[in-house]
Amino acid sequence: MWDRNVQPRLLNDASVPQSGTASQQSQQQSGATQSIWSLYEKGEKIGEGTYGWVYHARSKENGRRYAIKQFKQGREGDGVSPTAIREIMLLRELKHDNVVSLEGVHLSRGDPQCLWLSFDYAEHDLYDMIRFHRDMRDNVRSNPHGLMPHHIIRSVMYQLLNGLSYLHQNWVIHRDLKPSNVLVMGYDEHTPAEAAGRVRIGDFGLARLFQSPLRPLSDNGVVVTIWYRAPELLLGSRHYTRAVDVWAAGCIFAELCGLRPLFQGSERKAAGAPFQADQADRIFRVLGHPHPKAWPHLQNLHHWHDNTDSVRVKQPHYPSAPPPGPGDSAGPAHIKWAAQQLEAAILEAMRAHLPSWAQGGIPSECRPPPEAYNLLARMLAYDPAQRISAEEALGHEYFTRGPRPSANVFAPPGAKEPAIRYPKRTVGVATAHHQGGVHAGQGTDAAGGRGGPGGFGSGRSGMSGIAGSGPGRPGGAGNAGAGGAAAAPGAAARKRKAEPLPGFR
Repeated sequence: MWDRNVQPRLLNDASVPQSGTASQQSQQQSGATQSIWSLYEKGEKIGEGTYGWVYHARSKENGRRYAIKQFKQGREGDGVSPTAIREIMLLRELKHDNVVSLEGVHLSRGDPQCLWLSFDYAEHDLYDMIRFHRDMRDNVRSNPHGLMPHHIIRSVMYQLLNGLSYLHQNWVIHRDLKPSNVLVMGYDEHTPAEAAGRVRIGDFGLARLFQSPLRPLSDNGVVVTIWYRAPELLLGSRHYTRAVDVWAAGCIFAELCGLRPLFQGSERKAAGAPFQADQADRIFRVLGHPHPKAWPHLQNLHHWHDNTDSVRVKQPHYPSAPPPGPGDSAGPAHIKWAAQQLEAAILEAMRAHLPSWAQGGIPSECRPPPEAYNLLARMLAYDPAQRISAEEALGHEYFTRGPRPSANVFAPPGAKEPAIRYPKRTVGVATAHHQGGVHAGQGTDAAGGRGGPGGFGSGRSGMSGIAGSGPGRPGGAGNAGAGGAAAAPGAAARKRKAEPLPGFR
């Protein structure tokens, strides 16, 4: 069961959960608050999906900025939706520096179906940071090539894996990691100094508790935005493991380096869960054609077993991997080869970013170190049973050799000021619907909004957002809610602390 030392964030009066300052809580307890907007100054709507809306807001009490998620009402008499209940049950239990946390739950006394969640506001997400570098090559004098500085990449990945390790140790699979769901705190007069530049995993709308032994979760619908979807899911696995999150984190790692998605396939739109042949092809073009000898469970995946779209046929344009040994998809020889393939793919993306490099070569200071490609190859191993875990990745030499990761991802180790100041979003109290969204792409589901990924990103040091569109934000799966009805047997919630690095607490 969950660690019940983590106190619920709801008041004893279940109809009016806790949020805000003491005077705000007093208003709620007294029944004077019929709407959350008596506590917050309502800003513009920053997203909309099938399950609700998200608004930017400012506390009338202390001036802090919040993201307010309002669930859409169900049919009369349905009460609060199971989707909302599951999401709240999960979010209220999570407490970690690199995971968003729920600030408050508000339920109107006048209308028991009117439910809001409040979260602190985060200024950035990885999608916006990548876009800043991709679209503004000469954005800063000290970074003439426009690439993301590697000290930022190293610190982001460490914190992302640190939060992911915590979730996995507590039997939670996120199931929808992508750049727009990884939030980063900015610099704000209401943001504690120690929180500036802190990475927060957000958007738990598709997260689930899992069990050991595993049980199928595919009845919840297809999850993980296609560009970040692990090969076992593409090939029809009915069992989700922690490894699907590690694969997605690896795809994010490569995108931070090359400023474009590593496996940018075209999604096939059809009823049910069609085989995404183009996405699988994009992976095979880089990592080669999978082999049952190296991945024993491969033959049990139904698209491979049924040879859907001739997936078992090796195409001429697939690179030839070293002859596999039994269960050797993560052996030294294969990892070395895969790291070389990934390096070539990322350098190709860099050359596309600055075509002049195609002739003159890529400066050494812009190239990720060899350890980065080794870690990436281990995160993108085909066989999920051999894929490195988030916990193991934290001890990889990429993080232990050379400069250490920083608690503030914007500032190099020992620096007091950020190397790059990313632009702040313009979000005020307005009535117009900002089409891009503050976190456009962090959608409730593909059916709502503008084709953005599923779920809401939210938390104490995070920002929620809903559906959006744009480069790098393909449509996601339906938001089936967060969390499960009960924890996995024997899943004592080990509250993992951040690793003892400078600036971490």
